[in-house]
Formats: sequence, C-alpha cells, structure tokens
Amino acid sequence: MSSVPPELSIVIPSFNEELRLPVALADISAYIRASNRETEVIVVDDGSTDRTADVANSFRGEIQRLRVIANKKNRGKGYSVRHGMLEARGRIVLFTDADLSAPIVEADKLLAALADHDVAIGSRALNRNLISVHQSVFREYAGIIFNLIVRAILRLPFVDTQCGFKAFRRDRCRVIFQQQRIEGFGFDPELLYLARHHGLSAAEIPVRWAHSPATKVSMWRDSIQMFLDVFIIRWNALQGRYPRSESSKASAA
Repeated sequence: MSSVPPELSIVIPSFNEELRLPVALADISAYIRASNRETEVIVVDDGSTDRTADVANSFRGEIQRLRVIANKKNRGKGYSVRHGMLEARGRIVLFTDADLSAPIVEADKLLAALADHDVAIGSRALNRNLISVHQSVFREYAGIIFNLIVRAILRLPFVDTQCGFKAFRRDRCRVIFQQQRIEGFGFDPELLYLARHHGLSAAEIPVRWAHSPATKVSMWRDSIQMFLDVFIIRWNALQGRYPRSESSKASAA
C-alpha cells in the first residue's frame, strides 16, 4: 500500500452485510477507477455474525487501498462511523451506507461543495424528485417529524439530517468525531450540531436516493431512541461535554 496519503477515504459501517457489500464494493471500485483519485476504502465490521469481513477482504485485489477494521462487538452505526472516520487518512472523508442508497457517483456533488465548506451532507428532502424508491408513507412522515424536533431542539437548519451520505474535510472536522458520543442511529444530528458548535461551515446537497427495503433501522425501537438522542445531545451541550478549542471559539465567533 502506498505511503502517500489518499485524497479521499470512504467509510462503510457494516453489520451483517455479506449480501449487500459485493454490489456496493464493486460500484465503489468502478468509481475509484473512473475518478483517477487516490482513494482508500474502510469497511468497519460492527461485530457481524455473518461473512461480512470475509466478503470485504475478497475485494483486496480490486481495491488497492482497502482496509477492514472490526469492532470487538456490535456497538451501533454511530460508533462504527466514528471508528472508521478516526482511522481514515484521506484529506476528505466520506461515509456511506452499505446499501449505497445514494449511488457512490453522487459523492462528486459533496466533494465539489467541500471546495467552500467543511462539511457536505447528502439530502433527500431538498429535491424529492431525485428519490427513485420512496420509504413508506409512515416512515416519511416520521422523518419529517423527527427533523422538526431536531430543528427546534438543536437549532439546526437542515431539512434532512439522516441521509447516510456525508463528507468532511478531515483535518478541520476531526474534533467532531473525537467528541461524538451517540453510538446508535441518532448520531447524525450530533455530528451536525458539533460542526456548528465548532464554527465549521456545512452545505446540504440534494442527491439521488433509493430506499432499501432491507434497512436495519427499526421503525419503533430505533426511532424512539433517535428522538431521545436529540435531547441527550442538548443535555450534553448544556453539561459542557463538547468543549471548544481556542481555534473553534474563534471560528464560531
């Protein structure tokens, strides 16, 4: 493996993804070849009980800079993203779901936005005409209600915090992953809250997206926890658990 740092790191949190990873990694491999950009791919195996790690490792011949790292046990998507992002070496780090609900070629939109911003997040809500497969009506309305709560409690301006497709300038954004505390599916608002808290600029970008019926998010158990996580983030902030550095204070001023 080259000692030269890659331009881009792609992090894929994965729990029992032996069936979906082959398609995702094949698409990512093709994207890397077409982009002619030095890219590393980090698959974070979140305590899987299937062949997730073996399937990922089988792509070492196709993806030169492929790393498979493992959590000792199942910790959650937020923990897995944090693990992968802190391990990443690229100037830009992007995380994406293993089902590639947002096609990997849409990453170019986020990378373009990072010319002027520290964070770029994919959005399903800015242009719903780009959604080829919708969630159920119930899930979509639950998402809208969740977003209203996020906007009210955390004062975030985004209309879609939950799309699993986000990119960051690594050096500027490392602090937000170091301070991230939410380990489950409610971690996205925490990342965006921390970005604003540290004076980082963020852009919300409409991307193509297709709902996967094999989603790992439980409509009841996970959704309830995500709502609770919004209030936990606010409580953490009030308790001073997200300290600003001097440079962060200057940026936020």
